[in-house]
Amino acid sequence: MIKPKKRLGQNFLADRQVIRKIIDAASIEPADVVVEIGPGMGALTESLMRRAAYVVAIETDSRLVRELRRRLTSEKLTVLEADALELDWSATLDSASESRGRVHGSGCSDLSQGRIRVIANLPYYISTPIVQRLIAQHDRLFDMILMLQDEVVDRIISAPGHREYGYLSVLVQYYCEAAKLFEVAPSAFKPAPKVRSAVVRLMFRREAPVEVGSEPRFFALVRAAFAHRRKTLLNNLRSAESVLGFTERPELALASANIDPRRRAETLSLADFALLLHALYPQ
Repeated sequence: MIKPKKRLGQNFLADRQVIRKIIDAASIEPADVVVEIGPGMGALTESLMRRAAYVVAIETDSRLVRELRRRLTSEKLTVLEADALELDWSATLDSASESRGRVHGSGCSDLSQGRIRVIANLPYYISTPIVQRLIAQHDRLFDMILMLQDEVVDRIISAPGHREYGYLSVLVQYYCEAAKLFEVAPSAFKPAPKVRSAVVRLMFRREAPVEVGSEPRFFALVRAAFAHRRKTLLNNLRSAESVLGFTERPELALASANIDPRRRAETLSLADFALLLHALYPQ
């Protein structure tokens, strides 16, 4: 048994019932390509290989890479030694699709011929930046099924008005339909973490829920609105005015969008943020 490294945030999933629930929730189809981040000892990997057309397991720990390559040999599997935070995701997804075509003789990477999906048990300390990097591949991915810290999942799925609702909530919900599937006790892992985990499914939308024009400008606005959570929306917008270059004064834009300037960012829905964006940058 390879000893988990604390500095890498390694907690190996060991509960067979939890593994089965993740596999059942994924409903993997024979043409699917699955990208698994953090396979650990391969608890999920073997089940994924039996169901998917192709699996790419991304692991940063060279000890685990050697063990996985020794134990799991199949033309349907690539074990890639890489840091998911530094990976060229565009090239990796292209390569995964091409490998599926090579193995199955189709040579086709069209998502209609097989979905590209991410399944991961993410180290807690890097979960948010990895989610953000994967969301940047929204036009190539079908969905993600992620094991995260329970409070991060609650932040992702929170609705406006909830304490956990913030920038990450808006980012994920703009690109995905998010659903918390089930919670996982610390005892499901070796070693047991000090916090509870949960599995969330992020299904990528094929159409944006609101029209924003410029997505970079939209998310810059959302980030600015949440910059100081205790401040009112008006005060946060005034602080960001010179940096973001609004073409309308914040107080006038809020009035135009019929948004009370005393509200805080956590009370605004995606539709509210879109209205505010258009009011701050009128044509």
